[in-house]
Amino acid sequence: MRLGPIIPCELFGRVQICPVQRVIEIDSTSSTVRPVPVTPAGDVIISIEELAAIQQQMVIVIACMNEDDSVIEGVLSGIPGGCLVIIVSNSDRGLDDKYAAEVRVLSQFCKETQRAAMIIHQQDLEAADAFRKAGMPELVSSAGTIYPGKGEAMIIGMALAALTGRKYIGYVDADNFVPGSVNEYCKVFAAGLYAAKSPRAMVRISWNSKPKIRDGRIHFDKRGRSSRVVNEWFNKLLNEYTDHLNSELIVTGNAGEHAMTLELGLKLRLAGGYAIEPYELLNILEQYGKSSTRPGAPLSRVSTGASGFMANPSVPTMASPPSLKRSDSGIVQVLQIQTRNPHFHESKGEGHVRRMQLQGLNVLYHSPLTPKALRAELAKFMEDQDDLLNGERPPCAQIYPPVGTLDFGVFFDLLTANSTSFRQFLTASMPPQASLISRP
Repeated sequence: MRLGPIIPCELFGRVQICPVQRVIEIDSTSSTVRPVPVTPAGDVIISIEELAAIQQQMVIVIACMNEDDSVIEGVLSGIPGGCLVIIVSNSDRGLDDKYAAEVRVLSQFCKETQRAAMIIHQQDLEAADAFRKAGMPELVSSAGTIYPGKGEAMIIGMALAALTGRKYIGYVDADNFVPGSVNEYCKVFAAGLYAAKSPRAMVRISWNSKPKIRDGRIHFDKRGRSSRVVNEWFNKLLNEYTDHLNSELIVTGNAGEHAMTLELGLKLRLAGGYAIEPYELLNILEQYGKSSTRPGAPLSRVSTGASGFMANPSVPTMASPPSLKRSDSGIVQVLQIQTRNPHFHESKGEGHVRRMQLQGLNVLYHSPLTPKALRAELAKFMEDQDDLLNGERPPCAQIYPPVGTLDFGVFFDLLTANSTSFRQFLTASMPPQASLISRP
């Protein structure tokens, strides 16, 4: 794979945010391992072997809810063979047991491809009990089940991924109609994580386009409606801490498709529902972008360095072009990469779009990084959109402790002993008593 240059980037404290890169070649001609895979023009080339090595250490989590079996099967078919699949389902149970159908689809897929995978249902009472007793009771409702949001499903997936011993986790949506785009997303995850120099890195996908049919024609919209709004306000927040205005730095505020090192993911606080994707970025800045370690400290101000990076007195300015050698400088890297494939998925209606937008704006409003004046401006915008009454405050999102705070020994013991929905599908070469997860 060939990616465009990853410079210039901007530094906020120890957080390096890279402007969007483009996929130039999905499959590049390079087939050898390059210690410094950067061309004179700054393009980053990642060989097939390098992509495969990252994918062998990657878990792909699919959060699904009542998707058609054929769509889920298509998503599975697009995930590269080296990746381990975990499905977290919140689909209907009962007479029309959608979850049972998903288990059959995954079982058949694993049998045909000789691949291993896992699946669990979000409303599994025993899984909820495992989280509660392992140190995350906040995830469990008064009914004794895990809250039903997308963010909660992603947290379940991360907890299971941590038990696999793999180093990376990626998320793809279950409603994608194009298996080829799923395959590209996973390759981009691997390419970005290979290109990242830090063991704490995140790769966020910017779709090439999100096609819509209007007046009998396909229109290749470049930004979703919710993304446009959330990105705009995210960039307004970052502009409070820079010496110049940039309205295009963040283009992935609502990125459902994203990946990260588990070393980073297990340290992040995560939000419930649709707030999880923008809040991941916010929490990275809240934890690593501050000018001091005291609670409530603001982001470090940045100014443009000669290299095109953002200079910060407490963080060394990085050279250009980057060497892409691994280091543990304390930097958290956020890469944003624009893919080639269009993203076709089922339209879930205006209400779905508004919920995503509102939940993203809510976490921006309540962030300790948001200055008082910007918070008032955002509240006025939400009032003008009829999302708030005059003088009303946006509701607070549910924010959870880092998944890394779980007692994974307790979680493993309770989940494997008691869960009624957790299933593992092994390959024929694995012994029957084998497990895809292990007790730490």
